[in-house]
Amino acid sequence: MKGFEGNKIFAAILVAMILYVASGIVSETVFHGVPGHVKDTARAYPVMDSQPAVAETTAEAPKGPEPIAALLASADIAAGQAITKKCSACHSFEEGGPNKVGPGLWNIVGHPKAAVAGYTYSAALKAMAAESWDYEKLNAFLYHPKVYAPGTKMGFVGLPNTQDRANLIGYLRSLSKTPQPLP
Repeated sequence: MKGFEGNKIFAAILVAMILYVASGIVSETVFHGVPGHVKDTARAYPVMDSQPAVAETTAEAPKGPEPIAALLASADIAAGQAITKKCSACHSFEEGGPNKVGPGLWNIVGHPKAAVAGYTYSAALKAMAAESWDYEKLNAFLYHPKVYAPGTKMGFVGLPNTQDRANLIGYLRSLSKTPQPLP
């Protein structure tokens, strides 16, 4: 009887292996044999180019974001706060909040660049440490961080919509005991 039990176990393992190999062959035939099938490389997530798209007209491409000073007075603070959901994985927004992947952003408007205590900045932002985050500098950085500060550690691609940037900067302005005056 013991030999019969061993034969059943061996047969079960052998059948499982045959089914495994056969299912791979069948699925390969079914999926890759279909005309117009998407190849594995096409299933990858597209990565946005780090450079803004170049205009294909004879007009000169814009050098940067549109100014937002006029939009700040009517910025929608609630909409700006909603935009920060994209940012909250890397930044904290509360007073005394911790540094995460990026620095805490409480009281950032008017604050010197690369100066949040306890955060290690990229060389690109350290080189700008003599400047402060005014409205237009935040606008330019949020438009396309890697163009504004080449070499920045910030992986965010940017906010192309001018009103979204104005709303976000308006919200960031509100994160202070004494918000900076509007331009």
